[in-house]
Amino acid sequence: MKEKILRKLFLGFIQIHILRHASQEPFFGAWLMEHLQDHGYRISPGTLYPLLHKMEDDGLIVKETRVTEGRQRKFYGITELGLEVLEEANSKIGELARKLND
Repeated sequence: MKEKILRKLFLGFIQIHILRHASQEPFFGAWLMEHLQDHGYRISPGTLYPLLHKMEDDGLIVKETRVTEGRQRKFYGITELGLEVLEEANSKIGELARKLND
C-alpha cells in the first residue's frame, strides 16, 4: 500500500520536473529518464511516455520531431498553460516547504 501511495505522489513530482525542464529548453524522453534517475526517480519508458502524452493532451507541453545525431527524436517544450501551471505549482511547493520547516 505504501509503495502505491508513494508512486502516485512521485508521479506528481515528476510532472513538475517535466514542466520545469520544458520551461528551460526542449528535451527528449531518454534524456529525461536519465536525468530523473540522477534525482532518485526510477521511471520506465512505459510510464514516462504515457505521462508525456497525457501532459501533451492536457495542453501543458508540445511535441516537436527533430533529427539529432542522425536520429529522429521527439522533443518536448512547454506551453503557455504549462508555464501558468508551473508557476502555481512553484508557489504551492514554496508554501508547503515553509510549513514543513516550521
